[in-house]
Amino acid sequence: MRFNRATALGLLLPALAIGVAACGDDKKSSSGGATAEGTTLKIYSSLPLQGTSRGQSEAVINGEKLALDAVGGKVGKFTIKYTSLDDSTPQNPGTADEGKTAQNARQAVRDKSTIFYLGEFNSGGTKVSLPILNKANIPQISPSNTYIGLTTDEPGSEPGEPDKYYPTGNRTYARVVPRDKVQGAALVSVMKEDGCKTATLWNDKSTYGAGLARNIKQSAEAGGLKIENEQGTDKNSPNYRSIASKVKSDCFVWAGVTGENGVQVFKDVAAANKTVKLYGPDGVTEEAFSNPKKGGVPASVGARTKTTVATLGSAKDLPASAPVLAKYKTTYKTQTVDPYAIYGYETMALALDVLKRAGAKANDRAEVVKQLFATKDRQSVLGTYSIDANGDTSLTDYGLYVIKNGLPTYSKKIEAATP
Repeated sequence: MRFNRATALGLLLPALAIGVAACGDDKKSSSGGATAEGTTLKIYSSLPLQGTSRGQSEAVINGEKLALDAVGGKVGKFTIKYTSLDDSTPQNPGTADEGKTAQNARQAVRDKSTIFYLGEFNSGGTKVSLPILNKANIPQISPSNTYIGLTTDEPGSEPGEPDKYYPTGNRTYARVVPRDKVQGAALVSVMKEDGCKTATLWNDKSTYGAGLARNIKQSAEAGGLKIENEQGTDKNSPNYRSIASKVKSDCFVWAGVTGENGVQVFKDVAAANKTVKLYGPDGVTEEAFSNPKKGGVPASVGARTKTTVATLGSAKDLPASAPVLAKYKTTYKTQTVDPYAIYGYETMALALDVLKRAGAKANDRAEVVKQLFATKDRQSVLGTYSIDANGDTSLTDYGLYVIKNGLPTYSKKIEAATP
């Protein structure tokens, strides 16, 4: 779900030349979707641009712009306009504020030229925007959502999910990252490989964190790893020393995001148990968590911490990464590339490819949704994947990251079997 100013030794962002569509007065197509007239279409993104998630969101936006620039912002007679929206607020930075997220979705609905909505960054935000967009038949792609309940009713979901997010009865949402069933299995695989027999499991009580915790527990039970001392943490707590004093396991894993007071969680657990091995998900795989100079964990805690992200960060694992990685560095004048840039690039690239496949009907939302779910064996910056009937990617690989010099740094690829 996350990342911020991390090293990416070989991000894959190959150029994908693909297309776009048109805008104008809203009509109804024969398939019931909105049809726009004209030569311009609008793609909105919605991401938290304040707080700890800002760096990751900026990387996503930069990746999206890079993909759009690769086609000159135009395909055939159709031109695309891109608008970035902030779904966070000063009162609720670093994550999706429900009211602001709903406002963003309604803005996209009111705009008759809207053909795609890229977001949210946080799974909890998508729970708000998806039903609004679904009613308008606006296709949505998330660069980072991993919560299971958005697409399936598998373990880790809540009652009524995912159907309650699709009031029309039709699916309009897809994601380019594997769902948390895969990440849960990846984290358990790493802990077992490191010799863990028991693991303390906490979560941040968010949609993402609580759901991921359920997936971790399911994989642990299937794999023979004993889960102990399950806790939900309150982000407003000044510290967690009291509950941290009860951490007696070989390993500790927190399902949560940095913005939910993740740094304090890891500091207190590490101080209470000098030997426990520490693990976290993509929600903390970012510089806001890893760099002590930017409010992250102390270097001594970082040295004990391993995290997982769906991005693979080496040229060996992503051999086509070099050209576009170089383009990203040149364009944005940086020597390091946040791994979430790759998700932003592919989110936009997939949207453009879908519009290209829609052809003359690229201005018909119903046809665009149809083509989104017809994505099969797509050769992309993330590897070759398909989108299934639920909106999930067929990709399953996760990357293992360690912290070096204050930055999440790619270690190796994890191939974990899901229960």
